[in-house]
Parts: sequence; C-alpha cells; structure tokens
Amino acid sequence: MADTKQLIIGGRAGFTPRIGDLVTMMEYVRATTVQAVDALTIAELDHLADAESNSIGALLAHIAAVETYYQVANLERRDFTDAERERWGPAVQLGEQTRTVVRGRPLERYLADLAEVRSRTLAMLAERDDAWLAETVELPGARLNNHFMWFHVFEDELNHRGQIRWLRKRLPPRR
Repeated sequence: MADTKQLIIGGRAGFTPRIGDLVTMMEYVRATTVQAVDALTIAELDHLADAESNSIGALLAHIAAVETYYQVANLERRDFTDAERERWGPAVQLGEQTRTVVRGRPLERYLADLAEVRSRTLAMLAERDDAWLAETVELPGARLNNHFMWFHVFEDELNHRGQIRWLRKRLPPRR
C-alpha cells in the first residue's frame, strides 16, 4: 500500500516511467480509500442512506469489480468468464442488484478483494511498457488509449471514495 505521506508521482521500481507514474497515482488513491473505511462495522458497510443510495460496502465491491473488468477487457482483451461474472458482475453496475446482493460482508473481505485485484493489476502492468500505454483502442463511439482506460479506473475510485466519505459522515451514531 502506498505511503500517503510520500507524495511523489513516479519512480516506481519494476515499471517503465509513465506506467510508474500511473501506478503511484493508483496506489495513493487506494491508500486514501482504505483510510476512508477504517474500522467500519458490517452494519455501517451495509447502511443505506435512502432507497436509491449505495452502501459503502457496495461501493468498495464496485471499485474492485471495475478494476477487475479493466484487467480482463483491457489487459487480457477478453470478456468475463462465467465464474468472473458470478463473482464480480453484481458489483460492476451499481444499483438495485448491488444493494441486495452485496451485503453482510466484513471490512476485511472488501479489503482482501481490493488487495487481490490490485496485486494482479500491478503484475500485469509490470509486463507492459510506455508504448503500450499510448496504444489506442477503438470502441463503439469512442477512441481512447490504454493510459486513459487506467486513468479512468482510479478516477472512478476517486469519485466513489468521495461518496464513501459523504456516506460515512451520515452513518447513524454507534451505540
């Protein structure tokens, strides 16, 4: 996990320079996400602020699921297997299914999933170089490069970390 007091982008051993920049940003975002959920109980992770909101636990599961989706789609250039779809599918798209399926999990499970996914991402990014980062991909209605795809992974996490902080401030008081 990144040291949040070490605020230097880049210079990450085992990665090319631009991928190292990306990795240090991803790890800082992850460290601050983990800090934002420190010591939450299952009840707090499952709490819904209203009928349309997502729980903090659902947001954590979503962060791991989105990163897994990008590993599969971008780094491996394939679709989810049935097993991956069963494990990650309910959290890829937030909403009613996530609110009902992603519940009752302790914080340690969410943190283990986030660590497992990130470890795999880092191993796969270490196999790439800066030229790969610049490669473009054509999708229906969009042209983007690999760098943007991985920027989006941590940009999405930043967005949800903000939601997590907002939700945490509004949790019912502990007894």
